[in-house]
Amino acid sequence: MALNKKSIDDFNAKGKRVLVRCDFNVPLKNGEITDETRIVAALPTIKKLIADGGKVILCSHLGKVKEGPNEKESLAPVAKALSAKLGKDVKFIADYTVTGPAATEAVAAMNEGDVILLQNTRFRMEEETKPAKAGTKFAEELAELCDDYVCDAFGSSHRAHASVSVVTEYVRKKGGNCAVGYLMQKEINFLGNAVENPVRPFVAILGGAKVADKLNVINNLLEKCDTLIIGGGMAFTFLKAQGYEIGKSLCDDEKLDYCKEMLEKTKKLGKNLLLPVDTGIAAGFPDPIDGPVDVKYVDSDKIPADMEGLDIGPKTQELFANAAKTAKTVVWNGPMGVFENPTLAKGTIAVAKALAETDATTIIGGGDSAAACNQLGFADKMSHISTGGGASLEFLEGKELPGVYAADDLK
Repeated sequence: MALNKKSIDDFNAKGKRVLVRCDFNVPLKNGEITDETRIVAALPTIKKLIADGGKVILCSHLGKVKEGPNEKESLAPVAKALSAKLGKDVKFIADYTVTGPAATEAVAAMNEGDVILLQNTRFRMEEETKPAKAGTKFAEELAELCDDYVCDAFGSSHRAHASVSVVTEYVRKKGGNCAVGYLMQKEINFLGNAVENPVRPFVAILGGAKVADKLNVINNLLEKCDTLIIGGGMAFTFLKAQGYEIGKSLCDDEKLDYCKEMLEKTKKLGKNLLLPVDTGIAAGFPDPIDGPVDVKYVDSDKIPADMEGLDIGPKTQELFANAAKTAKTVVWNGPMGVFENPTLAKGTIAVAKALAETDATTIIGGGDSAAACNQLGFADKMSHISTGGGASLEFLEGKELPGVYAADDLK
């Protein structure tokens, strides 16, 4: 998917009220932000609009907000962090209605280069548009606050929410621009080029727990890549589909036929499909997850019936690393084992290390693989780490993302 969308470089924000949908869904502990990655990722777009003389109105969701508006899921800590990073006051509108009189008055009083942050968009139940038109009133209220709209929330771009895509209808009606920010542009350029126009050889690495989560990704990537590597819990369904004993390992029994189809498709397309040749096994899943665990390594077709596979083994680590090192483009989504446990993180570390040492364009598809790269210290060695787990997966499936689709096309 080429990004033929209007960006913030394609319109002049001077003197304009610009609503920017960011992804400030940051982890909080006792009211303090524990990882500022998403805030840092939003800064280039915000700084550009400030420099252009725009009046910058930021909005985002935070958390799932299952029990209504509450201070634990307020965006107040984000306003504080943004103020420090931008070196200027970011006015926070604490009003739970998000677009009420407090927001209207604050926007009316803005000067060029000012920044305000609205309250958590999910404090308005209409944000999550189910059915599709439920969020039109909230979207219309958001549009009334601004002249132009910028979506820079790749992590939310796969959701057709009021503040992500529905708002564009109302901004466009009043003659405003609907553009994407620098983060969105970067995400789509990296992921889009990797999938649609990769420098070959193109290797895709998929891990994580369930085949069901990645059915369409496997199918789509098989057609696009030269080598598909499957590790993590999902590999055991493929191994069982080949008739191997997998013991107590994770398995999507309903997807065995699908795995057989994919194995056949690989042969027909003449692609390489690499599965684990040896496996780290234990008597059961560690409890707690990072607690001590007794691990042995066996060939992947010799897992005892009373044991559970929890990581790829050393032979597989070498096999996968060597395949990654031959690539010119690598996309990786999903860990190779229970990476939260130091004993069971070896497979994920081996893959991350191989990617860090290659000259290939390396794209990490958000979620657990991004967390693993950050935790293991390999983040700065990757070409691009996606800020959106679910969004990057849907992108790799070949789906159109509502947050991207809603932006103006470049004439």
